[in-house]
Amino acid sequence: MSAQPRSDIPLPPPTGEASDARLLTEAVTRLRRALRSSIRTDYPWEALPMAQVELLQVLGEHSPARVSELATRQRLAPSTVSGLIGQMITAGLVVRAVDPVDRRASVVTLTDAGREQLVAWTGAHERRMDAALAALGDADRAALAAALPALFQLAENLGEPGDGPAMD
Repeated sequence: MSAQPRSDIPLPPPTGEASDARLLTEAVTRLRRALRSSIRTDYPWEALPMAQVELLQVLGEHSPARVSELATRQRLAPSTVSGLIGQMITAGLVVRAVDPVDRRASVVTLTDAGREQLVAWTGAHERRMDAALAALGDADRAALAAALPALFQLAENLGEPGDGPAMD
């Protein structure tokens, strides 16, 4: 990898694969931070905490869902997810209803407002990412495109939220 770690963070000397792991961790951390802060450029009114955005994303793919399922997928305590869901209900982004399969439980579903918020947030991120990618040279864009399958596999090996350890 050609990227270098930030010089203001003291790190032990690089050694073999450990340095690749550290550089990748630093790159992912910086990318997440840049994405979170850059969204304010195209979407300045966005005030949802990332934990709520991530719950909207999960509900966009897996809805309706029980709080316990959401907690497992996000690797959060059920009480934390329940608190976030309460805030999101107040904001009109989700609704809680009786689970039709087990009337003792409840499920959470996106509202139209929640779906609209998710679509707007996702679109703003994609526009920011498209602009950043367009500013790269052809070789860097090709390298990123070539790395995508490996990055998805890496995420699977690490165990995406809700997954157990990867097994082959």
